[in-house]
Amino acid sequence: MTILLLMISSLGFAQYGYRDGNRIGISGGISQTTLFTNNFNAKPETGFAGGLSVRGNYYNNWSMIYGMQFFSNNFSLESNFNDNVKYTIEGVQIRLLFSYNVIQDHISLDFGPVLQINGKLKVSSSDENKLIKGTLLKANQIVDVSPVSGNFYLGGSAGGKVIRLVIFYEYGFTNILNKLNKDDNLKVLNNGDSFKGNLGTINGQVIFNL
Repeated sequence: MTILLLMISSLGFAQYGYRDGNRIGISGGISQTTLFTNNFNAKPETGFAGGLSVRGNYYNNWSMIYGMQFFSNNFSLESNFNDNVKYTIEGVQIRLLFSYNVIQDHISLDFGPVLQINGKLKVSSSDENKLIKGTLLKANQIVDVSPVSGNFYLGGSAGGKVIRLVIFYEYGFTNILNKLNKDDNLKVLNNGDSFKGNLGTINGQVIFNL
């Protein structure tokens, strides 16, 4: 809640002080996420995300974007019961992006770092005791992922000053499963292997600029 209040305050100040240069955006849309890992057989699932951002002129054709997104993303892991166990990861992201304006106010290319704060993975109660294929791990034994991770953002937007379509890809360059490596018993159940996984998410969103 504190982060949200700071975000709104900073956006409000920017809009007040630089009415011609900055725009506040409200965005939302769908996502498709998968887990890149050699430990498990992962498949992508659909989720959603949305949040706030402010775009400000920086230099010549360059702008900067500061934003915060709330997300609820999903992926699945194959189990020993010939089906998939669906996992949900929820949290918040803070972004600081560089944006190159291909056509001012209409088309841009955006890239930069993303700080991601994660909650524990969620799994359906009916799937909690299913064994993850190739291991002796129950589905609910690998939910305590790293609470902080980092992503790299690459995407673009197109449209007008008020409504724009945004498509972007985020790759998690940190090991989101690293916290599981602190439990030696889990590593034994994982065939003695260390846990390593990186999230990849593609998003399609609509942004409304105020």
